[in-house]
Amino acid sequence: MRLDALHLNTPLLRAAPGLFPQAEVWLKMDALQPSGSFKLRGVGRLVQQAAQNGAREIVCASGGNAGLAAVYAARALGLPVTIVLPETSSAAVAEMIAARGAQVLRHGAVWDEAHRFATSLAEERGAAYVHPFDHPMLFEGHASLIDEVRDQGLDFDAVVTAVGGGGLYSGIVQGLQRHGLHQVPVIAVETVGADSFSQSLQAGQAVTLPAITSVATSLGARRVADEALRLAQVHPTISLTVSDAQATAACARFADAMRVLVEPACGAALAALSAHPEVFARFQRPLVEVCGGVAVSVAQLTAWGACA
Repeated sequence: MRLDALHLNTPLLRAAPGLFPQAEVWLKMDALQPSGSFKLRGVGRLVQQAAQNGAREIVCASGGNAGLAAVYAARALGLPVTIVLPETSSAAVAEMIAARGAQVLRHGAVWDEAHRFATSLAEERGAAYVHPFDHPMLFEGHASLIDEVRDQGLDFDAVVTAVGGGGLYSGIVQGLQRHGLHQVPVIAVETVGADSFSQSLQAGQAVTLPAITSVATSLGARRVADEALRLAQVHPTISLTVSDAQATAACARFADAMRVLVEPACGAALAALSAHPEVFARFQRPLVEVCGGVAVSVAQLTAWGACA
């Protein structure tokens, strides 16, 4: 089985007229991956590598999306899988993961605590632990989205992406660099309250957030991966933040215009183009990574909007 066999080459679509202030915006639709998010690109490769190395079980700590990707990949390869969710993950996400054939455990108030428990569990069981955002194989897998866009011939001048733990950002930068696109900036967007990347860049060192206070729980890594901080020093990167209200409103506009539901974590990237017009004034053809996410429904989106 090829290392990229588990994820799809997702559609590259031009944004519907009026969705963004900019005249031409392109969308890499990773919300349409079988697991519901971009995570399958890297997690799928990491699970395949584990299987090739003789793993008999997969364990992953996740807020939800990486867990779903791990379940999809592990089940495709015939491996049992255990997903450890923090208490911040919704019951709906836990049920969705369990319905796909995983054992679901709850541990910890935040992902960091779930991660420590899951790594100990994997060691105890002799299972392979799949990190959701910080592993070289993940970065390599996520870089494939740039390969696909280049293969489709799009000449883009910026990449807009949400940042959580930094795995997607790191993959995008690696993809750009291996195609010689060193001049194309990455516009990295977080919601206030889940902005460990932004705060780290401002401080000039890694910052660990005391807590995640944003509704965009998929961005809920209190500390971003070291590789993301390293790459931000060598590749043009613009760090932006948006509010929860801006992110959820962008999700609603996206659903109306493109008929696809995405999480507020993804909405952060979508919101940036309207929230920061001064940044995007110099770009003619930005590419937005529509990273997706399953912790969303029409009812939940309405509730978020009512609270914003």
